Amino acid sequence: MTEPRAAPTLAIVLKGYPRLSETFIAQEIEGLEKRGWNAILVSLRRPTDKHRHPVHDRIRAPLAYLPEYLYQEPLRVLRGWWRARRLPGYAAARRQWLRDWWRDPTPNRGRRWGQALVLAAELPASVGQLYVHFLHTPASVARYAATIRGLAWSGSAHAKDIWTTPDWEVREKLADCRWLVTCTATGRDRLASLAPRADTVDLVYHGLDLSNLPAPRRLASTRDGSDAADPVVIVSVGRRVEKKGYEDTLVALSKLPRELHWRFEHIGGGALGDTLKAMATRLGIAGRCVWHGAQPQASVFDAYARADLFVLASKIAGDGDRDGLPNVLMEAQSRGLACLATRVAAIPELIRDGESGVLVPPGDPDNLALALERLIRDAPGRERLAVAGQAVVRASFSFSAGVDAIAAKLTATVAR
Repeated sequence: MTEPRAAPTLAIVLKGYPRLSETFIAQEIEGLEKRGWNAILVSLRRPTDKHRHPVHDRIRAPLAYLPEYLYQEPLRVLRGWWRARRLPGYAAARRQWLRDWWRDPTPNRGRRWGQALVLAAELPASVGQLYVHFLHTPASVARYAATIRGLAWSGSAHAKDIWTTPDWEVREKLADCRWLVTCTATGRDRLASLAPRADTVDLVYHGLDLSNLPAPRRLASTRDGSDAADPVVIVSVGRRVEKKGYEDTLVALSKLPRELHWRFEHIGGGALGDTLKAMATRLGIAGRCVWHGAQPQASVFDAYARADLFVLASKIAGDGDRDGLPNVLMEAQSRGLACLATRVAAIPELIRDGESGVLVPPGDPDNLALALERLIRDAPGRERLAVAGQAVVRASFSFSAGVDAIAAKLTATVAR
């Protein structure tokens, strides 16, 4: 689908940019640019990752950062307020924010208002609509700014924002936006139950842009854990946070029979890094664990190429946070790598247990250990799952179809 290049500028509001863990967002932005959209990117936070993915360098859209903390740029916030208060929608947006602040009197809510003032004041006149990723903080900023400027806004919801945002806030945002897409059927069902209109929320899978990825270069895995000099390589990619279940993964690894030879490699940053390393030491498996930290996409693909098995033991965190459909599972499968994951969130929408991967209950290290042992020993079985998983990704998770759907919705918003 080709979009008209004369379309008004699209402002895409992001929580943080660029982020290594949000490749799917960068892929979508690049896809919209290829379809003719003239975009500007607005980020609430500056990057913390030391690396970038190649897709970030291919994106042409200019990038602006809002004040991450209002006290850091007081004059900019003051100028934003001075300009925004003269715009026709300011009074309505202020009433809206005050209602929200009454129910959520937190510093974060105040920061959202200040960022929205700056955004509304600094948006170029050519901007015709706002499109935001994540339904929590970024959508609040986009919503207030859109009201001030009298613009339509729409968005994309993903994981934590769907499950930890209060129901009252989800309902009101869904009533106010033109439309919302989300990347999982489970997320779509929850949001649709809170939406005032049946057509507000649509399911659009992220998919993978395979055209920009190198060809898979894995050799068929023959390791079975019997050779100490050539252990089975187990890889996982994900942030070191509770919902990724790395504590469960380490416990499961520690339960494997002593005669099995394996190495666990992890890629990703996160607050639990020191905790997990200390845990591996206590469990007596630190010598078999390699912690690479956050890495660029090329290094991640190198890890997939040398691995025999990918594992991700996602679960629901104590605060309700959970995965949507982790892109790393699609990436690993697209590389021809067998995947072991948990039956939680939208993962069963991608992996069919015993057919295109293996699923175990979340938060269950015993069952995870049994599945790990079985897959380590069974090299032919891993390859059968790998081939099937790769076929599912290529057949059912089309990147182009997802971006086409979003581009069509953006075009329809311009036409209204």
